[in-house]
Amino acid sequence: MILAVSGFSERLEAKARTYQHCGIALYFENLARQKATMEKNINQRKLRVCVATCNRADYSKLAPIMFGIKAEPDHFVLSVVVIGSHLIDDYGNTYRMIEQDDFDIQARLHTIVRGEDEASMVESVGLALVKLPDVLNRLNPDIIVVHGDRFDALALATSAALMNIRILHIEGGEVSGTIDDSIRHSITKLAHYHVCCTRSAEQHLIAMCEDHARILLAGCPSYDKLLSVKNKDYMSVLKMWLGDDVKNREYIVALQHPVTTNIKHSIKMFEFTLDALLSFNKRTLILFPNIDAGSKEMVRVMRKKGVEHHPNFRAVKHVPFEQFIQLVAHAGCMIGNSSCGVREAGAFGTPVINLGTRQTGRETGENVLHVRDADTQNKIIHALQLQFGKRYPCSKIYGDGNAVPRIVKFLKSISLDEPLQKKFCFPPVKESISQDIDHILETLSALAVDLGGTNLRIGIVSMKGEIIKKYVQPNPKTYEDRIELILKMCIEAAAEAVNLNCRILGVGISTGGRVNPHEGIVLHSTKLIQEWSSVDLRTPLSDTLHLPVWVDNDGNCAALAERKFGQGKGVEDFVTIITGTGIGGGVVHNHELVHGSSFCAGELGHIMVSFDGPECMCGSSGCVEAYASGIALQREAKKLHDEDMLLVEGMTVKNDESVSAIHLIQAAKFGNTKAANILKTAGTALGIGIINILHTINPSLVILSGVLANQYVNVVKDMIRQRGLASIQDVDVVVSNLSDPALLGAASMVLDYTTRRTY
Repeated sequence: MILAVSGFSERLEAKARTYQHCGIALYFENLARQKATMEKNINQRKLRVCVATCNRADYSKLAPIMFGIKAEPDHFVLSVVVIGSHLIDDYGNTYRMIEQDDFDIQARLHTIVRGEDEASMVESVGLALVKLPDVLNRLNPDIIVVHGDRFDALALATSAALMNIRILHIEGGEVSGTIDDSIRHSITKLAHYHVCCTRSAEQHLIAMCEDHARILLAGCPSYDKLLSVKNKDYMSVLKMWLGDDVKNREYIVALQHPVTTNIKHSIKMFEFTLDALLSFNKRTLILFPNIDAGSKEMVRVMRKKGVEHHPNFRAVKHVPFEQFIQLVAHAGCMIGNSSCGVREAGAFGTPVINLGTRQTGRETGENVLHVRDADTQNKIIHALQLQFGKRYPCSKIYGDGNAVPRIVKFLKSISLDEPLQKKFCFPPVKESISQDIDHILETLSALAVDLGGTNLRIGIVSMKGEIIKKYVQPNPKTYEDRIELILKMCIEAAAEAVNLNCRILGVGISTGGRVNPHEGIVLHSTKLIQEWSSVDLRTPLSDTLHLPVWVDNDGNCAALAERKFGQGKGVEDFVTIITGTGIGGGVVHNHELVHGSSFCAGELGHIMVSFDGPECMCGSSGCVEAYASGIALQREAKKLHDEDMLLVEGMTVKNDESVSAIHLIQAAKFGNTKAANILKTAGTALGIGIINILHTINPSLVILSGVLANQYVNVVKDMIRQRGLASIQDVDVVVSNLSDPALLGAASMVLDYTTRRTY
């Protein structure tokens, strides 16, 4: 009996062990199945995408993306946040068009502090930063899509970045020339992913150290829609907004916004625009400006001019994008400073007049006429006369109509397993120099080179225009000897600069002849410098000295010297004329040097003042230089000397001394009437040449430079009073107070670069 019980127990224990083994196996099998299911669910989890829109303009770019996301419900969960001017009645309550497009709006945030000035923009950003965290916590998106360069968008990007939400930035890398640039690039630095519209924008993003793998060159999303609506029935749209009698290409679309960095000027420019449009007298659809600082004043200008009640004008707060595109596509012209003019209008070849600086830097098609300095009504009317009714080739700089499929594919490729912390792709840099006291106290300087007809001069020039040390050698006659001497003198000067505790920032070269400053090449030389045409000066010096090199014509350098150190400092428009061995000069307009299309601007010595005057070294005759240059005066002095009519009592010329312009001036001072008449003729010729300049470009200042400046200044003033139009007779004519304009001008090319001036 005991044995039987014992055997039963053993069988029972064995069975229990078998069941236990099977249960554990089943448990682990179920566990593995659950894990696989979880992993599958994780892999198939929809990406939660939040699209945030601030105004009518950015919605036109974001709407196509939103439709693309909505069309992929297996991959994405879309949420929509509306802030900014969308929710303001004065700007059309444009959130309604989002609802009309059948999008559910998960959050509406009133973030605009009214006032339409700089302070209210700042307060609006602050209000958005206060309100956004609650919404983003509730929606908990994986990624937020932000567009462009608005101050509202900066608040969105800042909130998302601080809350560890990935950011996709649309239209980064572009350049437009106002505060928008700073905002756009700030959002770029916060964003994890970038969708850009042009190759240049892509290169800008890479230059800003963004990861190339996270940049998509897709084109502008709005092009996906606008390229498909152009050929739809448009006359009903035109009649709806402009009246039943409107004709295709017989109306103007006007859209102008304030420039927040110069509000007063942009309001004045808007007045000129309205005056020009009223005078041009064409049917015009004018949209109210955006909500930036200054918009309230612009609306006041519209009402003051009676635009809203004028029979030829239709003033509206908002036009739905699809209809607006039809209006732009069939307009005779678009005018203002909206990005739509330089971007979307090009797709239809619509003529555009871009006013002011708000879109400076944007890539444009040939349909855009820029009026940067729109400071008079007449300039804008002239632009309207040039552009209205023209048609241009269609441009696809900003897209080909397939941006949205690319963007949706890009969103699908985003892995949430990637680290949230973004990385920047910095270029390699050289090891930094230790900041010892001698390095800190170095004098920032330029190496300036002046290639004259007689001498080769090199100077070390400080930031304040002080010539710390100068080196002079005769200018060799051959190309090889000249290049060799330039390199030798520059190397010696650079070495000496170390001993003088000067830090050389670069090399500037002033030379006679026609120069391509962009390439650093002397194209054609004067007869005073032989073997000096088609010469690349930049390459050998840059390769030898390992420094940046700038090259320009000596006349232009004199103008640059005046702009930085002399009488032209702070003057917007002036002309410098060098009176020396030859006659040269430079023209400064809007504070910038004018080179001309073939680098021939500023050849003031070759303005013709006579049909049958003396022969000039340029091969022509009757040029100012043929009358008023040192060579011309020397020629006349020799003629008088050969006829024994130069020397008067108190004058002598040694046998080994050559007759020069100095002897002619001296003879005139001693009472030689023939010498005095020659100088008067020379001064008259120079004066007539300057009058031609004044009548052509109307500068506010004329600066006479060089050894003959004091000799000519009074004659030139008299000529302007006698022969000039009344409006130029009061122009200032002054003598330069710079001792060495060529060296200082060469140095200024380097020093202006280091202080970030455009050159």
